[in-house]
Amino acid sequence: MSEQALDLKRSVQIIRRHSLTVAIVAFLGLAAGGSYGFIQPPKLASTALVRIVTPLSPNSANNTATMVVVATSDPVFSLALPNLPEDVTSKTLNEDVQARSQTPGIISITAEARTAPRAEAIANAMARAFVKYLGSPNSLSGGTVQALVQNPASAATGRPLAVRIVLFGAIGLLGGAVLGSIAVLAIRRRDRRLYSRDEIADSIGIPVLASIPVGHPSDAAGWVYLLTEYEPSAVDAWRLRGALRYLGLGSDGADDMGQGEGMSLTVLSLRNDVGALALGPQLAVFAASLGIRTQLMIGPQQVPNVTATLRTACSGMVTVKSKWSRLLQVAVRDQDNIRDQANVALTVLVSVVDEQAPQIASRRHTNATVLGVSAGAATAEELARVAVSAADSGRQIAGILVADSDPADTTTGRIPHPTRMTVRRTPTHLTGIPTETGQWTTQNKR
Repeated sequence: MSEQALDLKRSVQIIRRHSLTVAIVAFLGLAAGGSYGFIQPPKLASTALVRIVTPLSPNSANNTATMVVVATSDPVFSLALPNLPEDVTSKTLNEDVQARSQTPGIISITAEARTAPRAEAIANAMARAFVKYLGSPNSLSGGTVQALVQNPASAATGRPLAVRIVLFGAIGLLGGAVLGSIAVLAIRRRDRRLYSRDEIADSIGIPVLASIPVGHPSDAAGWVYLLTEYEPSAVDAWRLRGALRYLGLGSDGADDMGQGEGMSLTVLSLRNDVGALALGPQLAVFAASLGIRTQLMIGPQQVPNVTATLRTACSGMVTVKSKWSRLLQVAVRDQDNIRDQANVALTVLVSVVDEQAPQIASRRHTNATVLGVSAGAATAEELARVAVSAADSGRQIAGILVADSDPADTTTGRIPHPTRMTVRRTPTHLTGIPTETGQWTTQNKR
């Protein structure tokens, strides 16, 4: 039962996570159903009543049930066809004409057609042909049963076109939603990517420090705009401030961080996670907005093509002015010319690695390292590979920044009893032989 409940919960999460896809398929079903209802307008029905004058015996061959069958038989169709348009055939009459017994001795003949006049004409022609056949020597009764048309067919009735469109549209909407949900479950049920903050944190046992929406620049101009105009919402700003505080890289004051001693932070992201690339730049811009002298550094990359447009944008930022120009520096460094920058309180180093075979250069040590990942962009195995590679290079991943978290995700990604990491601020070298980059200690939060 617990497995079934878990599977049901996961199915609901998958459908909700891909609700846009389900909604698109449902909308297509709505459009298809509504179109069908419009293209195939409703048939109108008209009814004529025939009264059997001759008394019928329930136990004889001439009973009411027999009369109902005779009313829609081929001999009656043959008598009615000469009085109907040429496009009406026996097959048409067989599909569109029904006979029923209203009361003993009363037979109703109902005809359906696209237009009211046509439905009335068919119903009346069938009623007269039925009366004529009953009085014919060729009938089953040998002409002994007499009948007459008591009520000729009058105004045809039917479901209005608007109602039909709505009805078929609703059926199409429901069917589309069901098909979309089935398709999403069939495709995504084996998806091992991590979507919730708790899943991401639990995969490698490292807490999520903050989750924020990120920009998705597609060219250098887009990156320039993000670096000059990015301003987080109040909620996102509070989350970023908390992440800096947790890492020991921020304080309640604006520019009292790292006086005389520059702090450095590496933001790692994965090759296939393009969205997470913006986490480092946004964090740097936010730090500058707090009054912290910040440097955004795009250093040597394991996957350089991912950061190509960002590097181009940063190379041209010298001539671009923004309200953070005094506090934010951007730099593009090659492996052989990385140098510490004077008068910088915080350096944010952006690094992209291949999630299948991550290689983190040991030369670029920083005081802290965080892993940036978008919701639904990586698996636990990929994050574990990066964490192992970081550990092998002498780094300790202090936390995770999540980009574009699922709006329906109510988890926090916080490891129980989170700790605040503090750094004994010793000079940090980004080049040369790795030296001690800081002694990491933890203090339980109160």
